[in-house]
Amino acid sequence: MLVHRPTGLALTAVATALLLAACDPGGSDSAAKTSKIEQHGNGESKAGQDDNGKPRVVQHGNGEFDAAQASGKVYGNGSKIRRYAILVEQGTGISSKETAREIEQILAAKRGWTADGIDAFQLVSQKPYDFVIDIASPDTADRICAEGGLDTNGEVNCDVGHKVVVNLKRWLTGSPQFPGSISEYRALIINHEVGHRIGHHHEECPGPGKPAPAMMQQIYGLDGCKANAWPYDPDGNYLGGPPSKETKAVE
Repeated sequence: MLVHRPTGLALTAVATALLLAACDPGGSDSAAKTSKIEQHGNGESKAGQDDNGKPRVVQHGNGEFDAAQASGKVYGNGSKIRRYAILVEQGTGISSKETAREIEQILAAKRGWTADGIDAFQLVSQKPYDFVIDIASPDTADRICAEGGLDTNGEVNCDVGHKVVVNLKRWLTGSPQFPGSISEYRALIINHEVGHRIGHHHEECPGPGKPAPAMMQQIYGLDGCKANAWPYDPDGNYLGGPPSKETKAVE
């Protein structure tokens, strides 16, 4: 992936970076460590809340990941079946299994990428897989993304090597630019990053009042579009826009 003028976000130091960076999955010890699928898990607790009742975001995790012991059927009629696994950093308070099922529902949705008639998706709990989706603390996400030359500044997500890296802060708190529910914003995260994974690039707002493309970097502003998490509408029409003329960062 899926990597999308921030208001209310500490992104003042985000550097222009590579949009999609190739990364040898075995190219570094740290990358291998974080991408390894463990055959055990202890991340089944719920994320807590801070004193203000907001989700508690662990800023610095231990860099160890638990694989979701969950698998499922193939969703979509496309001939390109993409197998993926879900890894959650230990100590984040996120249930790896519940997260896997939530992501599975997003990728199986009729308004998702299966509507292209080309791609299909299957959740797996072990190799072989085509890519993994990491839910990582901001510091860990920064480290993994930096291995592909990407500066996420503790705030955003990225697609690097064989990984989709989801920043825990975004997963738990959403974005001030997105007025919908947290579940809808999570759908945007997955659809955007997996969109990169299957070959889509950033797009811009197609016009005032129209749905923002899932491949638009909506975290930086909507430019008159309406927030939208899905690449297709209920009738199977692609909700796209013109190619982006600039790269703000990653999301």
